[in-house]
Amino acid sequence: MESRGFIRFLGFLALSTLFLSDICMASIRSTGAIEPGFQGSQMNWIDNNGLFLVSNNSEFGFGFTTTTDVTLFLLVVMHMETRRVIWAANRNFPVSNSDEFVFDKSGNVLLKKGGSVVWTTNTGDKGVSAMVLQDSGNLVLQGNDGNVTWQSFAHPSDTLISNQEFGEGMRLVSNPSPSNLSYILEIKSGDMILSAGYSTPQPYWSMGKDARRNINKNGGQVTLASIDANSWSFFDESKVLLWQFTISDPIDANATWIAVLGSDGFISFFNLHDQGSSSTTKIPDDPCGTPEACQPYFVCSGPSGNTKCQCPSGLSSSACKTGIASPCGQGKDSVGLVDAGTGLNYFALGYVSPSSETDLSGCKASCLSNCSCMAMFYDNSSRNCFLFDQVGSFQNSNRQSDLVAFVKMSSNENGGGDGGGKKGFPYVVIIAVSTVLVIFGLLFASFRYYKKKKKLPQSPDETSEEDNFLETLTGMPTRFTYNDLRTATNNFSVKLGHGGFGSVYRGSLPDGSQLAVKKLEGIGQGKKEFRAEVGIIGRIHHLHLVRLKGFCAEGSYRLLAYEYMANGSLDKWIFNRNREEPLLDWETRFNIAVGTAKGLAYLHEDCDAKIVHCDIKPENVLLDDNFLAKVSDFGLAKLMTREQSHVFTTLRGTRGYLAPEWITNYAISEKSDVYSYGMLLLEIIGGRKNFDPGESSEKSYLPFYAFKMLDEGKLRDILDSRLTIEGEDERVYTAVKVALWCIQEDMHLRPSMTKVVQMLEGLSPVSKPPLSSPLGYSSFFRSMTTSGEGTSSASAPSDCNTDAYLSAVQLSGPR
Repeated sequence: MESRGFIRFLGFLALSTLFLSDICMASIRSTGAIEPGFQGSQMNWIDNNGLFLVSNNSEFGFGFTTTTDVTLFLLVVMHMETRRVIWAANRNFPVSNSDEFVFDKSGNVLLKKGGSVVWTTNTGDKGVSAMVLQDSGNLVLQGNDGNVTWQSFAHPSDTLISNQEFGEGMRLVSNPSPSNLSYILEIKSGDMILSAGYSTPQPYWSMGKDARRNINKNGGQVTLASIDANSWSFFDESKVLLWQFTISDPIDANATWIAVLGSDGFISFFNLHDQGSSSTTKIPDDPCGTPEACQPYFVCSGPSGNTKCQCPSGLSSSACKTGIASPCGQGKDSVGLVDAGTGLNYFALGYVSPSSETDLSGCKASCLSNCSCMAMFYDNSSRNCFLFDQVGSFQNSNRQSDLVAFVKMSSNENGGGDGGGKKGFPYVVIIAVSTVLVIFGLLFASFRYYKKKKKLPQSPDETSEEDNFLETLTGMPTRFTYNDLRTATNNFSVKLGHGGFGSVYRGSLPDGSQLAVKKLEGIGQGKKEFRAEVGIIGRIHHLHLVRLKGFCAEGSYRLLAYEYMANGSLDKWIFNRNREEPLLDWETRFNIAVGTAKGLAYLHEDCDAKIVHCDIKPENVLLDDNFLAKVSDFGLAKLMTREQSHVFTTLRGTRGYLAPEWITNYAISEKSDVYSYGMLLLEIIGGRKNFDPGESSEKSYLPFYAFKMLDEGKLRDILDSRLTIEGEDERVYTAVKVALWCIQEDMHLRPSMTKVVQMLEGLSPVSKPPLSSPLGYSSFFRSMTTSGEGTSSASAPSDCNTDAYLSAVQLSGPR
């Protein structure tokens, strides 16, 4: 029997090592370089803010970062201190937290979205041996000979950084503006040019025409540019300096500048070594010099910070609307050219070639005969005709100009002549006035109905049920108004913490009693249902359960008022490594473990229908003045919406406590709480988190280490090394064995919480737990690194919110 057990343990050890090696490879952040065979999703590195590779100087990181939609992520190189993204792989195709980054054995690097590849370096079978994040912020793929096969500096996104060479064939592209227009920076025809990304690009700035250059050598063609110190330098193909553009004064040799092409069309400069401070220098320097300084056809004027946008006089009758939805979808007879007025200029005129050289009539005829022409500019002095198929904002010309502007407009929008305009006007006014009167009439009638209904007395039954049902029962929580709790918390000024259910604030009632007020978020129930559930939770009284003292259900507000626990949550005491803070002794820790077990046993077995907590972890064990443990947040799962309940499987700090059945299709039961308690008990004993990548590979996963020490007969080694215990305390060995029984992968092997209490208090013997693999944790991580299984909703079991589950396990009061 012993030899068979030893063979089983060796098999378990090999299997666990395989699983844990996958976990470590994909969850521990690497420094300097990673090798082929590396892969994982954003969830693997959530403890490292999504970053899985940092440069040797720790200034730059590579990994996932969130977008404005917090459920979507970009693969980026980021400056660690300022959190500024300097390069992004998939700006147009953000991915979810379960989509995989892969550096495969062939040397190819790719990013998947579902089953599709959204970005790749196309470097397979090219001898790539490592991915290196250099101290400059350049992400490179190197071969065995050290040669660079691919580098991010050669594929910029919207940012250039000091010492990054920007040459012909490269493009900087901004993020789209609110109107979905992007801007493009590139070197071509011997100049650096900034253009608006219309269907026909329209340039609006070039370095060759910027008078701010302080070095200007004629005769060469610019083919390369780079930022060095406080200047942007431009070189020819022989790397001879031709131009220099000063970014900031004075010169700082240690500065690391970045140039960012913004979605507003401006290039801005930021110093990463000065907390990302910005330079006053911008490109272009004219605040009206970009295509979207104002809306299309509006005229921009005024200095920076005080620009004004107004419709030109020639288009004011149509409020600057052309009335043309599809330029080539209307007949020639239904459009005409309207004089936009005098004193106008257009940002692209100094950078584009004329469409033709003709007279004004010929220029008009060219625009009218070209269905895609939306505006034309004619220079009387040069006879140059400019046609544009898309139009941005106009500029106000401050000098006498021979330039005239005409805008193509629909005949309907322009009134079809004076007669048509006069005929149409009264009908428009009549329709508009009638519509406004009808709307005001409906609003007035609704208001009268509401006032009348409000005056009607409610039936006694309804009033009793909706407002006073809790007051009729003794021992029930107090019903507060929102203003009561806002006053008690001094307008929610002292925040104690934030969890999956909402934020918690400290409060004080007029009688001096202290409160912890939780503002619930994501409530999916109406007032009546919420009060019913609060009534159930409020009837639960136990020494080791945090007591609900009151509630608020007013409008959209849902708040719960609990007794205040002076010593806060358990995690602050057992995970604290600050030597100046007091250390919880073994006696206190053991009492906390027993108290927590008693609270859970009451929820599971001393209520009419058992209550499953669903989120046991140190943050939900609170300590009073005397370090008496009390379980908090019980019964809240049913108050949450289904979407909110998924917080248990996605938020950081909770995943290590989830039982294996959370990621299999087994029902969640009280045995899931037992598993979480086992993890909690190990952390209380060890004074550390159950997974700590900072430990050695043997000790990084605490349950694995505990099973190994159990087999070697060294259970004392699991105890927090900071603790001093005189002699042999059998409770240490008892507690470890109880914890290992609780985290058995097979839920049927786990004891009930009542049995746990009996074993801890010495009322029931504790046999040696089987050397079962703690694979719930490994399976959980493997599910996140397998396509299609990264989110809780992909293969979610019955959770604490489903109707099927609640039919068997209800929130209820004591017997």
